[in-house]
Amino acid sequence: MSKFRKKGEKELPPVSTASLPDIVFMLLFFFMVSTTMREVTYMVDITLPTATELSKLEKKSLVSYIYVGEPKPQYQRTFGVAPRIQLNDQFANVADIQDYIIAERESRAEEERPHMITSLKVDENTKMGIVSDIKQELRKSAALHINYSSRQKVER
Repeated sequence: MSKFRKKGEKELPPVSTASLPDIVFMLLFFFMVSTTMREVTYMVDITLPTATELSKLEKKSLVSYIYVGEPKPQYQRTFGVAPRIQLNDQFANVADIQDYIIAERESRAEEERPHMITSLKVDENTKMGIVSDIKQELRKSAALHINYSSRQKVER
């Protein structure tokens, strides 16, 4: 037995893969935390009006959205260019709003129902007649807490 090895017998040590699962789980956790899932696919074009006096909503989970605007170009052949109402991922009529509000109310817990908010995201060029019709249907379904979505006016 010799104390020194011969130069020809050197081998590369194997690559350690012990930390690989830790790295994979850190990346997975990072993307799960930083990614937001889109809840609704917009089928209408909406340019929100500007406002100066705005307030943020506390609990966005209690908000039900009604979108009103001109259909996107891929839907204009079927639905025309007149402003349309979008509830979740489908076009609707004014008469469908009551059923939508009832379904949203039923999907919430009993203690959250009085705090529900209906937010109207209406294009700035939409006529007020359709908005008035929506508000009448909301009154009929006892959804009296209404919010109008807008964007912050830029001061120059």
